[in-house]
Amino acid sequence: MQISVSYLSSYYSNEKTVMMLESTSADYIHVDLMDGGFVDSKNFTIDNVLKLLKNHEKPLDIHLMTFDPLIYINDLAVLKPEYITFHLEATKDIVKTIELIKRNNIKVGISIKPATNILELMPYLALVDLVLLMSVEPGAGGQNFIYHIADKLKDLKKVRTENNLNFKIAMDGGLNEDTIKLVKDLDIAVVGSYICKSNNYEERIKLLKDIH
Repeated sequence: MQISVSYLSSYYSNEKTVMMLESTSADYIHVDLMDGGFVDSKNFTIDNVLKLLKNHEKPLDIHLMTFDPLIYINDLAVLKPEYITFHLEATKDIVKTIELIKRNNIKVGISIKPATNILELMPYLALVDLVLLMSVEPGAGGQNFIYHIADKLKDLKKVRTENNLNFKIAMDGGLNEDTIKLVKDLDIAVVGSYICKSNNYEERIKLLKDIH
């Protein structure tokens, strides 16, 4: 399992948190971008994101919690992220969004909220590189893990195997040293406050990786 760390909920500024994460064994820096429409909070402008991450060394895993994800993709492509993930529920232009991300030579992720049925993903699973299951309601860090999402992981893995598909499965929300034991089959665990609201980022990352 790889660990992607979100700096959304931290004791420190975004700048200091990202700098600290760069010196850890985290596999990705998870970039949560919220527009104040799809979720209640707004936490970015494109200029601020580009300034914060322009010198990044770790791969970026960008998570758009925004309506109209199409309007952000070309600007964010400047950062050369490994993944840009958008929400199934946030746009009717799903295939168009997938195609634009791919045209920028970036891997495509698609995410669903806890209440969304994985069957709604079926038309797109052959087109994407990553499925991000939300195990909290998107929009705020530090929420508690929603336990039935562990069953959704099992169902999605079954769909992947039965259809001979290759997308990775990630999960985001409420993951810590206890809840991660329920989802050991994840490819990528997105972890925020458990790491960034601790006194030792590397210790927490290693603890999560060693659980498996």
